[in-house]
Amino acid sequence: MKKSAKEFIFINIGLAMVAAGIYFFLIPNDVAAGGVSGLAMVINHYFPIVPIGAFMMIMNVILFIVGIIFIGRDFGVRTIYSSLMLSGMIWFFELLFPLSGPLTGDILLEMIYGIMLAGAGMGMVFLNNASTGGTDIIAKILNKYFQVAIGKGLLMADFLIVSAAGVAFGIQSGLYALLAVIINGFVIDEVIEGLQTNKQVTIIASQVDEICKFIIHDLGRGATLYQARGAYTNESREIIMTIVDRKEFIRLRNYIKSVDQRAFISVSKIHETLGEGFKSLLH
Repeated sequence: MKKSAKEFIFINIGLAMVAAGIYFFLIPNDVAAGGVSGLAMVINHYFPIVPIGAFMMIMNVILFIVGIIFIGRDFGVRTIYSSLMLSGMIWFFELLFPLSGPLTGDILLEMIYGIMLAGAGMGMVFLNNASTGGTDIIAKILNKYFQVAIGKGLLMADFLIVSAAGVAFGIQSGLYALLAVIINGFVIDEVIEGLQTNKQVTIIASQVDEICKFIIHDLGRGATLYQARGAYTNESREIIMTIVDRKEFIRLRNYIKSVDQRAFISVSKIHETLGEGFKSLLH
């Protein structure tokens, strides 16, 4: 329950970031950076009577079924929630903060800020087994069945929408949209990789039992012991190996320092950890 509540909070933070990036930076500059939001901008260009947020909501209600079929019920439920919430947030921004034009008049500057904000938010949403709907679902399917990175899968899925944006808003806007989609894909992948990164810690110390107890009881992590023999001293030693997140590593490092200042620690980055205590194998 606690984990689900934490995921729910992060999903909503991510959605707020995506909505802000799209509404305040991309929409005023006609940068249709793919996805249902980009398609909605193209439709709104030809049919101004159709609100962008409302169109996104209708489209996502239809498209979320694909996520349930190919990814699973949990992903589908989270996706329909996320897509409806994102559409509602943009609609809310339209009503509360009506814009008459771009904020600065510098399309490149606003596009970069908009994509960075939206891409980081989408990465948070994907990381919690959800998506914002539309072409995000296609990217998730490509990731699940063909091991294509989500950001790159999204770039592949959004190419047609970007092409339509070029026709609707002109070649300059189309090129900006293509650049936005490329940046978006890389930002999403970097955020997902960065937030999933854990640390594999190898420890050689004299206080093996105390350190193992700290790892197990205080950090709530597991540890593995190896027998090794030093090439220089020819002494047999026990080596501790454990995987922890970034905050836990700081606690572990400080504890080791307090009990054994002569300990040897080596640290490696782990880009994905699956199994008990980490990300579920079912995701």
